Amino acid sequence: MDFLALTDKTFVVFGVANRRSVAYAVSRVLEAAGARPVHVVRDGAIRDRVRPLLGDAPILTCDVRCDADVETLGDRLRAECPRLHGLVHSIAHANYSAGAVGFHETPKADFLEAVDVSCYSLIGLVRELKPLLDPDAAVVTISISTTRMAAQSYGYMGPIKAALDSAVVFLAKSLSVDTRIRVNAVGAGPLKTSASAGIPGFVDAYLYAEQVIPRQSGLTTDEVAAAAAFLLSPRASGINGQTVVVDAGMAMNYFDREIVRRVTRSE
Repeated sequence: MDFLALTDKTFVVFGVANRRSVAYAVSRVLEAAGARPVHVVRDGAIRDRVRPLLGDAPILTCDVRCDADVETLGDRLRAECPRLHGLVHSIAHANYSAGAVGFHETPKADFLEAVDVSCYSLIGLVRELKPLLDPDAAVVTISISTTRMAAQSYGYMGPIKAALDSAVVFLAKSLSVDTRIRVNAVGAGPLKTSASAGIPGFVDAYLYAEQVIPRQSGLTTDEVAAAAAFLLSPRASGINGQTVVVDAGMAMNYFDREIVRRVTRSE
């Protein structure tokens, strides 16, 4: 039974950088469900690097920081697929070269570049690709499980993901004027990806998350990908403008008795 009803549907997937990318995990789930992913990566170097991972799937390039790239992407995609049934936005960028500085010390240039790549790119891509999107298409972006907790190591990306979550709501409303396109986010807990490895202090935060998660094992990219595939499918037709949290129960368990006992005993 084709439960997700994704067979023979085409989805454009942004953000594959290597086999640990969330976008790569989403692509694999889509293929397993019978769908056809079309990939967009930042540049030719990444395209050449991921080609062995993606087999015969089409791979286009688009640097979302370049307006001309974004503006011409629709025409280039149309040559590969005249109709898209969905869009996966798994793009983020942060410059942590200065290390873990206080939020009030965030350089303006770094913050604005991160907003451009991690948040505004979703808006720009949806605008340019809307003519290719099926009236019942679904858009899914990858966010984080909470933007209300000031994780110091994550720094200024927390507020930027909050902007992304808000953009999801406003895009969903804006598109509802003349389509039935749904826009949602998967709010993922800490993940082991190549991108997260560049976050100062991430390893310690991830090890802590493993202890807080009730099952005491970390969230996987496959679990996030499965949620994304569901949101892309007609089975999620009643979900729109939402950030669906996928954190394996981490947020409900910060005051786990054993963790509290360890802390109090160490004092």
